[in-house]
Amino acid sequence: MKNCLYLAALLIVMSFYAPEKKVSFFMVGDSTMADKPLAGNPERGWGQLFPEYLTANVNVRNCAVNGRSTKSFIKEGRWDSVMKNVSKGDWVFIQFGHNDAKKEDSNRYAAPQTTYRQNLVKFVTEARAKGANPVLITPVMRRKFDATGKPEDTHGEYPGVVRAVAAAMNVPLIDLHQSSTKLLAELGPETSKNLFLWIEPRHYTAAPEGKKDDTHFSAYGAARIAALVCKEILEKKMPLTAYLKPSAHPGRYEFELPQVYTPHFRKDTLHITAFGAVNDGVTLNTVAINKAIAASNAAGGGVVNIPQGLWLTGPIVMKSNVELHTEKGAVVLFTDDRSAYPLVKSSFEGVNAARCQSPITAENLENIAITGPGIFHGSGHVWRPVKKTKLTETEWKRQLTFGGVLSEDKSTWYPSAGALKASLTGNIGKLTPGKELKDFEEIRDFLRPNMLRITDCKNVLLDGVTFENSPAWTMHVMVSREITIRNVTVKNPSYGQNTDALDLESCANILVDGCSFDTGDDGICIKSGRDEEGRKRGLPTENLVARNTTVYHAHGGFVIGSEMSGGARNLYVSNCSFIGTDIGLRFKTVRGRGGVVENIYASDIIMRDIPGEAISFDMYYAAKDPVPQAGEKRELPKIEVLPVTEATPVFRNFFINNVVCNGAEKGVFIRGIPEMNVSYVQMSNMVLKTRKAIECTEATGITFNNVKLVPTETDPVVYLQNSKEITFNKLSAAPGAALLFSVNGDRSAKIKVKGSDLSGAKQVSAFNFGALNQSLEIIK
Repeated sequence: MKNCLYLAALLIVMSFYAPEKKVSFFMVGDSTMADKPLAGNPERGWGQLFPEYLTANVNVRNCAVNGRSTKSFIKEGRWDSVMKNVSKGDWVFIQFGHNDAKKEDSNRYAAPQTTYRQNLVKFVTEARAKGANPVLITPVMRRKFDATGKPEDTHGEYPGVVRAVAAAMNVPLIDLHQSSTKLLAELGPETSKNLFLWIEPRHYTAAPEGKKDDTHFSAYGAARIAALVCKEILEKKMPLTAYLKPSAHPGRYEFELPQVYTPHFRKDTLHITAFGAVNDGVTLNTVAINKAIAASNAAGGGVVNIPQGLWLTGPIVMKSNVELHTEKGAVVLFTDDRSAYPLVKSSFEGVNAARCQSPITAENLENIAITGPGIFHGSGHVWRPVKKTKLTETEWKRQLTFGGVLSEDKSTWYPSAGALKASLTGNIGKLTPGKELKDFEEIRDFLRPNMLRITDCKNVLLDGVTFENSPAWTMHVMVSREITIRNVTVKNPSYGQNTDALDLESCANILVDGCSFDTGDDGICIKSGRDEEGRKRGLPTENLVARNTTVYHAHGGFVIGSEMSGGARNLYVSNCSFIGTDIGLRFKTVRGRGGVVENIYASDIIMRDIPGEAISFDMYYAAKDPVPQAGEKRELPKIEVLPVTEATPVFRNFFINNVVCNGAEKGVFIRGIPEMNVSYVQMSNMVLKTRKAIECTEATGITFNNVKLVPTETDPVVYLQNSKEITFNKLSAAPGAALLFSVNGDRSAKIKVKGSDLSGAKQVSAFNFGALNQSLEIIK
């Protein structure tokens, strides 16, 4: 008896740990859905990418086969095979139509109103008889456009028959025909080629002669179509929603994150040595490298290879369809002769300006890449002004060996007298009407180049390379689309002025993945133009995924602003570490910028040793180092209410989740402006070990959920000034805090604290400067 009781108890315990039974999704259809070989093959079926958007308890069994119609799928016994393996509770996704319409093939043709309809009814009836759940899917659109650039249907009656059967039999319907039509219309005739197999010769071993296929999908296209399926599942609130994979960002599914097209290139390879390049570190290889790039472009594109060695060069100019590849041990050293970089029309902080030509430039190109484990060295030390206080005595003495001049008080080194003159007048080389490049020759050394400048390009890949010692911004990508930056390293000295690692300005559809940045200014920085010029351009930076990236020294780990006049939206940052950055998550702007920054997500962020704030929203940005130097005094901004105009910036709809910070001056700093508060920010599941905890001024609709505060200074823990609709749920504050809430200002209102144990505090709240006691409500 005891043994029976023991066995029963053991079974009960084991039941709690038994893995959840997987449900099977059977994919039944044609080549647009089917799995494809991976090696050397660009083609994918959307069913092949579908599992990436599903939870781990789904087993996708893709039974779709190339070239099949409903008729041939049944005739070949494939449907019977599916039915033998289907179990109760499984789902069967059914999509045919492409091949059913082929009248010339009696083995496949199924007339839409008779055989095709009957076969769909058969599929539904027999799947239900097995206890499975059928889902009908209309055939996906082919890429065909009419003379006006509108998508043109090629499926005739077949999509309508699917809809009719679904309605008559009460079957879930995914109208992929309709949603893919909208996608094609959105992308247009040219960009929609990325969805399909438009491939030049010698890009892939499986397609050596190339392809122009408007039916079958690239990996990017298959992912976009699979996302359309998921989107309809969600919008129609199907039971299948339970199987959609959540992203790292609460409230967003994996399929909802931006998808980015990655370019591919011919395998034809040219070596720079064939064009006269010499790796002795003293021979200038500017002509040889640029000749190799031009030759590759003229031949239809390919790879330009830089082998191991030290290659001295001047400016490199990229061209379309070229991958510049560096081998391990390759170091591309840009000459320290500043005269090798002529003045060109460029931009500076969002305005049109004269600048010295960048070491690497790409303008008005498509399909470009810089790849490989090599290093690009920008010789930035001969360009950047530097303060004596930021160097050791040895470093300062070395800096003086580079020539240049000192400021009047001998505290700052400049590369030339012209650079010093421009710094005193604030001349940024702005190309105002009537100004020409020659007008700035005297101060050219002040107009430092960004190391890599990519402008008006699409389909960009940066993969595996290292950029170091940049003269100014390291990677500046402007007004470009479909950008992948993967496994890139940036190394600049901590004192390197303006050496942002990555600036993305008015760009769309971006992936930043697996990078490592250690620099003298911001790490990942989002921009969209400055003031009136930026608003006139009107191009936000949007649709970004930044993940798996570490930022060491920098002014900010992930930064938006301050030049954000064109706006920023739909940005997703996850699994990033900020180690020693002055500020972790940094959002900065100032009156006059304008622009709307919204729908910003940051999740799974780790921070350590942050000299300033872990999370900062500042609408009074003053263009100074985020952490004051020793002895430096800064005045607080003058508080006044101004009219709301197009020049009024907007910060709204931020979602920050799963943040751990060990060591910072302040946990959260929010400073809006009276006429336009920072609004609707959700911060959840955070542990902040800091000196000060939270300071919130001129904010509306800020929510803290499950936040643990571990400040060393507790008078107060939370400082609120003229802020309203502030909610704290499950707040955990340091026991023995001197004062939990300091509420200030007569416009503070609707502050709620819920589900929080405040009993350990010496004083819970204090009200100052016109704040009323009833502005704070504590709900047990």
